[in-house]
Order: sequence, then C-alpha cells, then structure tokens
Amino acid sequence: MNALSAGTRAIFAAGMLILMSLGTMPAAQAFSDDEARKAILELRQQLQQATQRNQQARLQLADQIESLRTEVANMRGQLEQLHYIVNGAQPANGPQQGSSAQASDPQEQAAYEAAAQLYRSGKYKEAAAGFASFTQAYPDSPLTGDATFYLGSSQYATRSFANSIKTMQGLVSASPKDPRAPDALLVAAASQIELNDLAGAKASLQQIIRDYPSTSAAETAKSRLKLL
Repeated sequence: MNALSAGTRAIFAAGMLILMSLGTMPAAQAFSDDEARKAILELRQQLQQATQRNQQARLQLADQIESLRTEVANMRGQLEQLHYIVNGAQPANGPQQGSSAQASDPQEQAAYEAAAQLYRSGKYKEAAAGFASFTQAYPDSPLTGDATFYLGSSQYATRSFANSIKTMQGLVSASPKDPRAPDALLVAAASQIELNDLAGAKASLQQIIRDYPSTSAAETAKSRLKLL
C-alpha cells in the first residue's frame, strides 16, 4: 500500500467505503442498486488505471536515473581524455568515448563527425537526420554500427519512440555481435515502456539477459524487469 500514490489510495479508500456500505444493506436492495454496482466498477477501473500509471512512472524514473548515470560516465570519460590531451599523452586503452573505428574516406569520416557533433551538442533532431543520411550513403562503412546506434538514440531523445525501436532492433538483427547491441536493446525497451508496450519491453530486456549475460546492460535489464 505504501507504494501507491495518494490518488490511488484515495480511490481505494472510496471503493472500500462503498463496499462496506453495501455490506450493511439487505441483499435484495444491494443487488438491485445498479448505480452502486456501476460506481464499484468505475472505481475498480480507476484503481487499475492509477496502478498502471504508477508502474509506468517508476519505470520512467528508472530510465531517467540510468540516463543520468550514463551522462556522468560520459563526463568522466571526457575529463580523462582532456587530462591526456593536456599532458601530451594518449590513454593506453584508446578513446573512452565514441567509436574507435575510422573511415578510410575523409569525406565519409567528416559526414559521421558532423552528425556526432550535433548529437554531442544536444541537437538530436538534426543529429538523427545526419546519422540517417550517413547510414544510407555509407551502408558498408566501419562507422555504420555506431551511426545506427546514435540514430536510434537521437530518435528516442526526440520522442520518436516507434522509429527508435525499429532502428535499434534493426541494429541487433543485422549485427547481433556489435558491442552496442545490448545497449541498443535497452533503448528499445525504454521506448516500448514510453509507448506502454510492457510485453515488448519485457521481451527486449529478457533478450539482453539471455544473449548478453556478461554485460552491464544485462544487470540493468534485471533491475528493470523487477519493475515490470
């Protein structure tokens, strides 16, 4: 009961009062009272809707917390990169952020970097257009996997949830061993939650746990499943 919102508790309490009052009435009167039965059905429906809203709110909050954690991790990576740049060195394990892949064609690389810069600047609508153009122009590029992932992420950021799901599922289907595949499924699940497709979200999260059990995304997926 503590997990329910104040509005939900109020609806529940009102329903209990009606049920208690009906219990004190003669059976004939109680069962002939269509208005009371209608009120009970309406209260049950309201309680169910309120419970669903609470569940979705918890899931959205979990997504927001995860997004904040990702942003903090990215900021730490940027700070580490800056440290190495200032000291004239390169990190032993390569870049901490973005793709380690490089295109041999300078024009191809420039097209990717232009879209990536839009994404880093928070211009997600423009970034989505840039990444979509890149994947169409360079389908065989070593950067196509990253471009597809950030296309789906940009679509999620602009609340184009159905397109984000299609993009991320397409990435996983085409390249199931791509390092970003489990994270792509997390974004797909988040989009499915936004669309109130909880069955689809469960399937995406379960796929992460089944196919990518050793990843950090699998741990996140387990936490999300507990909220569904």
